[in-house]
Amino acid sequence: MHDPNPEFEDDDDFDGPSKSQLKRDMTALQKLGEELLALPESRWEPLALPEILYDALRHAKKITNFEGKRRQIQYIGKLMRKIDPEPIREAVAAFKLGHAQDSLKLHQSERWRERLLASDEALQEFLAEHADVDIQQLRSLVRAARKDAANEPEKRSGRAFRELFQFIKASEAAAEDE
Repeated sequence: MHDPNPEFEDDDDFDGPSKSQLKRDMTALQKLGEELLALPESRWEPLALPEILYDALRHAKKITNFEGKRRQIQYIGKLMRKIDPEPIREAVAAFKLGHAQDSLKLHQSERWRERLLASDEALQEFLAEHADVDIQQLRSLVRAARKDAANEPEKRSGRAFRELFQFIKASEAAAEDE
């Protein structure tokens, strides 16, 4: 007779990851492969990747067809299951952090340029923070950029604006090195 409240016996002693978890892990490795593909090839060398993975990555860079690239990335994900992904994760994170820091520095230089064009007090603040800059050159660049900004949009060259930005960027880099 059939028991309405059967006790489930635990004959399956399987403690491994579920099929869904395995799929999530494979998708994560595939995504990591895409991020690795976004890195410059010079960043791959220190990772000591297996030759087959290195070749698959180089081949994927050449593929332009969407479906072909998708399949190649799946293949890269499959190859990555056989290696330790942690060094790759660290390399990708370090590369992204470097880009974020570079962007932050550029934004900071842009803000200085805007402040210098807006007021003379900002010039004094900049000089206080960057004591070793050529004051005369900075004032000349600020004056030229202000003059250019005062022109009608059709008559602006933007050269002084760019030169001021380059000067600020170089001053920031020099201050950071010290």
